[in-house]
Amino acid sequence: MINRKTSLILIAPALALLGLLFLYPLGYSLIWAFRDEELGGWGLQNFIKSWGLYSSDILFTLIIVTLSTAIIGALSVAIGGYLTLGENRVALTILRWLYRWPLFIPFVVAAQLMRTFLAKNGMMNNIIVQAGLMESLQAASFLDWRGIVITFVWKQTPFVALLVAGAMAALDRSTIEAARNLGAGRTRILFQIVVPQVATTLMVGLILSYVVMMSVLSVPMMINAQTPTMITVDMAWRINAYSDYGVANALGFISYAMTAVIAWVYLRQGVREGGSPT
Repeated sequence: MINRKTSLILIAPALALLGLLFLYPLGYSLIWAFRDEELGGWGLQNFIKSWGLYSSDILFTLIIVTLSTAIIGALSVAIGGYLTLGENRVALTILRWLYRWPLFIPFVVAAQLMRTFLAKNGMMNNIIVQAGLMESLQAASFLDWRGIVITFVWKQTPFVALLVAGAMAALDRSTIEAARNLGAGRTRILFQIVVPQVATTLMVGLILSYVVMMSVLSVPMMINAQTPTMITVDMAWRINAYSDYGVANALGFISYAMTAVIAWVYLRQGVREGGSPT
């Protein structure tokens, strides 16, 4: 049996990498967000400057990520629900084969794909025009906030749907069959029986997606060439153009706070449910 000392030795390399590549940069960013390089002191100057310059971008980021998360949740429930309750074998096979594709595509590649797909003369508009549903002069570019949302939703929905579908597949089928025998439809079974039982898994997937989308740089930089934009672009701009690490760290601190609020709500709910009497 492996003793405690041996266990610590085995995990020491992983802990060292975690501390060097994640914890140290994180702590450095959080601390130096309060450092004023011009005055040589500590304070909230970087946060005041960040809000004055990028308040619209901060709100834009919050709205985009929240909207994308809500759409991802709805689509994931729909996909997982159909995989669990659907009866058309052909549709189920196609859906199982198709919806996972974006899992293996990096964000930078997804952004480049969407630049071609969502442009004014891109594939989406060409398909609609060729189908006779729209005149070519009516075509409009989606390379704005809508493109960011579409890319985030397309990229992250398979991840959450995979978690949700797996949780749904592990449920006791007897409750579903009992509801069907009593005449309940698939929609009612999904939202009143299935979804409440997988709500924790769904919440975990959505929180992870929220955090990932908050940190993505390539998608807003490649798709949305206008203002407002997401704060990841602002952070890169402050560092590359001005070497202003103070404001960049302050914006990073704000993004940490935005994700920490979501994590805190989830943890509080989990503690409340875990401590409730059965």
